[in-house]
Amino acid sequence: MALAKARRSESGMNYWPGFVDALSTLILGIIFLLTVFVVVQFYLQQEVAGKDTALQRLNAQIAQLTDLLSLEKSGKSSLEDQLAQLRASLAGAETERDRLKGELAGTGLGASQAQSAIGDLTSKLEGEKRISSNALAQVEILNQQILALRRQLAALESVLDASEKKDKDSQARIADLGQRLNLALAARVRELSKYRSDFFGRLREILGDRPDIRIVGDRFVLQSELLFDVGKAELKPEAQAEVEKIASALLDLSKKIPDDIAWVLRVDGHTDVRPTGTTGQFKSNWDLSAARAIAVVQYLVSKGIPPQRLVAAGFGEFQPIDSGTTEEAYRRNRRIEFKLTER
Repeated sequence: MALAKARRSESGMNYWPGFVDALSTLILGIIFLLTVFVVVQFYLQQEVAGKDTALQRLNAQIAQLTDLLSLEKSGKSSLEDQLAQLRASLAGAETERDRLKGELAGTGLGASQAQSAIGDLTSKLEGEKRISSNALAQVEILNQQILALRRQLAALESVLDASEKKDKDSQARIADLGQRLNLALAARVRELSKYRSDFFGRLREILGDRPDIRIVGDRFVLQSELLFDVGKAELKPEAQAEVEKIASALLDLSKKIPDDIAWVLRVDGHTDVRPTGTTGQFKSNWDLSAARAIAVVQYLVSKGIPPQRLVAAGFGEFQPIDSGTTEEAYRRNRRIEFKLTER
């Protein structure tokens, strides 16, 4: 009666490990999406940071040009004031000269003194005219420099506006890329889940409804005793036929999966918690579980499965599905799992 209960317990579906595996797959998918998004955002932020540095340099140049323009305007104002003073002085000298000429024409007295004074005023007048001409030339040069500075300032402002617009466009592209990436990855996960269901269904048809073969979540589980002798990592002769059925189902499925889906079949080896000992072929359960997974993968390759579509992983005793310490719990933990997943 106890044996009958154990069989009913074995044949019953254990949904909890499947739920945990499905949740783990979902979490891994989310982590993968976030990793890709962070990487893309990192590179785009590097580009935006470079643009920000260029904008800072442009702003600094604009500030320098603005200061220089203020200085040029100040110099121009000073020269214009000086020119106005020279013109006033010139007008006063001309007025004085005309007055002296009038006095000279009205009387013959003091003619030599008046003539001398007129000569002095004329010389002074010519000197002030030359100074005025130089001042006008300097004002013209300043006007040209101010015009050139204004053109350069306008060009820098145009570049600054274009850079700011490009920065906004980059931010918009980042947001759009993240959204499109999330949608694309979600579609890939759904599509791969569909093919995984087809694969497990085909395996169930081929291998039959047996207590030592189970579907747990997104994994197809075979008990190690079905494939290997105790403590060994060589496939038993009768187990090769079972693995060959798996290879046949996988080859049929691979023809249906689109080439742009980077899928792999992961073969996971698991042992129970009891140590293998240090004197045998395997020094740890990790070594034994990895060797068994590799043996299955190598046999699949010999049956035509491309090596790049296979992954062998050894988990030792560290991923049990039954935490008990009974012989039945140990048997359940000794297993080979097949998982169709993304690379």
